[in-house]
Amino acid sequence: MKTRRVPYALAAAAIVAVAAAIELSMGRVPWCTCGYVKPWHGVVLSAENSQHLSDWYTPSHVIHGIGFYWLLWLGARRMPIGGRFLVAVLVEAAWEVLENSPLIIDRYRAATISLDYYGDSVVNSVSDMAAMMFGFWLARRVPVWVSIVLVVAAELIVGVVIRDNLALNIIMLIHPVDAIKRWQMGA
Repeated sequence: MKTRRVPYALAAAAIVAVAAAIELSMGRVPWCTCGYVKPWHGVVLSAENSQHLSDWYTPSHVIHGIGFYWLLWLGARRMPIGGRFLVAVLVEAAWEVLENSPLIIDRYRAATISLDYYGDSVVNSVSDMAAMMFGFWLARRVPVWVSIVLVVAAELIVGVVIRDNLALNIIMLIHPVDAIKRWQMGA
């Protein structure tokens, strides 16, 4: 790692650590109450969803990173890339803390198919932040069209497999649509 990148990496690690500490102080479990951490958990409607390192919602966090990269490229081009990266990490960390607050957990349970959602484990939340960082890194290195293809493919694949994805999550959190909820429930 180049010397000029070290302060950004350390600052990003500090942001993630503070977010994890806040989540622990909010009562979030460090890892799955099942007693172990798996690299992947693919059963959405289960108590272990959002408790392990990755799951069907991990691609949405990669998409966050891609989106943050391009939004900051458009709106803050004069800021050094490391500074833009830290802004993205800070926004993602803030979202992870908010997402695991009673306000958002209750909203997910009331408005989406996530009736048994009780929030992320801290391990899952930290992994989500790492997925966002990967998305940011990826967007910086691939052509725009590749980013677009990856976002569309991830949304389509996850949407088809679990009847949920980032776009549907946003819609259902902001303005729930009964028809979407019925479709997601297989009705």
